[in-house]
Formats: sequence, C-alpha cells, structure tokens
Amino acid sequence: MVFGRQPVREVLRAGRPVARIWLQAGPARGSLGEIAGLARERGVPVVEVPRAHLDRLTAGAVHQGVVAQVAAAPTWTWDRLEAHLTEVSEPFLLLLDRVQDPQNLGAILRVAEAAGADGVVIPQRGAPGLTGAVAKAAAGAAEWIPVARVANLAATVQALQRWGFFVFAAVPDGERAYFEVDWRGPVAVVIGGEGTGVRPLVVARCDGTVRIPMAGKVASLNAAAAAAVIAFEVRRQRGGLAAEGPGGMERRRAGAEESGGVPSKK
Repeated sequence: MVFGRQPVREVLRAGRPVARIWLQAGPARGSLGEIAGLARERGVPVVEVPRAHLDRLTAGAVHQGVVAQVAAAPTWTWDRLEAHLTEVSEPFLLLLDRVQDPQNLGAILRVAEAAGADGVVIPQRGAPGLTGAVAKAAAGAAEWIPVARVANLAATVQALQRWGFFVFAAVPDGERAYFEVDWRGPVAVVIGGEGTGVRPLVVARCDGTVRIPMAGKVASLNAAAAAAVIAFEVRRQRGGLAAEGPGGMERRRAGAEESGGVPSKK
C-alpha cells in the first residue's frame, strides 16, 4: 500500500503498476481530483470509501484521503546500479548503515532525490524495505531515486573505490568539516543510523571521515538532517562546474587503476 496525496500522485506519474485506488468519499477537489484524473487516464479503478475504511487499510496512519494498492516498490540490483553510474559524469551516492527507521529512510530518499544524488544504497539486513510508511515520508521521491540493496556495505565501499569513487563516512568526530572536502568527481557518503552511527568496519574502509560542526548543545543531527546538510553541500560545490560528459566515470576509474588504487583526495 502507498498512501498520502504526493506519494500516490508520484506512483501514478512514474508508471508503477497500480491495482486500484481508494478515495475518501466526497467531492474530489484539488490534488485528490488530480489523482482521480491520473488514475482514470491510466485505467486504474477508483473506489470511493468512507474515511474509516482508509483508516483500517493504513492502520491509522495519516493517509490524506487516498490509498493505492500497488506492486512492491522494486529495489535495484548492484549490477543495474553499476550500469546506471557509468552513464553519469560525476556520480554521487548515499550509503546508509543501520538506518532502521522508515521515517528516516523515507526522508533520506526525499533529500537524495531533491539534491540530485544518483542513488541510495542500503544493506539487505538491518534496513526497512520500501514500504508504504517509507513512501509516505519520501513524499513521492521513492518513485524516482534508485535504491539498491547490497549484502555487505563494507565490501560495497571497496567496490566503489575500485571504480574511482572517494567514500567518506559522516561521524560526529570526523577528521574534517563537511564543507572542507572537495566533493567534485565520483563520491559517496556513508550515513549511520541514530544512536548507532556508522560501524567501525565500514569507517575503516572509507577514504576519510567528515563531521557537521554543531553550535548548540546537542551532539548530532538525525540521519536525514545530516544527509541533507552534506548532500546539498555536494550540490552547491557542483553548481558552477562544467560537466565531464559521458564516460567521465570510466576515465576516473582508469586513472585509479593506473595509480594502483584510489589517489588521495584533498
């Protein structure tokens, strides 16, 4: 199930198979009317039901008067993500380590899509699937941002480095402030879950660590907020850069291989 006006609208726009849509009975105005129109254009049955029926379908979640019955949101395979990245001149990924809260995951997907990231990587274990709650928190972004599941996040960091990526872990005591890093070129950032952070093994595999300086009394931001701060710094730094064009990633990977590994990024 996907519920909420923006998530359901994006499901319809993205072309994901939809079995039916339940709308709260009454005049379908504004965004509900738009959703009903999109559904009818695609031949999706629209059923008007009492609000109590929607409450039962969503176990009391905030549904905003609309619920869609859809196929499970697909995650990408690692091979598919690799093929996608070869078509990007300066790929940027977010890797999530032990981010277990669906609201946080959904919010991070929304951040990643808004900041222009090229994908989000989550582990097969210890992370929620692309559930209705995740889709609601993502406000439709889950339909547009690639999400890949991997068996081993530490091994994934090493694979990215072989491709020419620089990978940084965001930790409270990071070596450099996030704005001191040159985020141009293929980069990935590992974000840890609240209360757990990035696992030491994953940190050890990274090229470096970054921190978000805090001026108040709290020690850190939640995972979604931290992802937003860093992701939009990446976007800011790249805003005025000329694109490398297709094949940029292959050239960087070749350069790393010629030098016997990943060069230092200062």
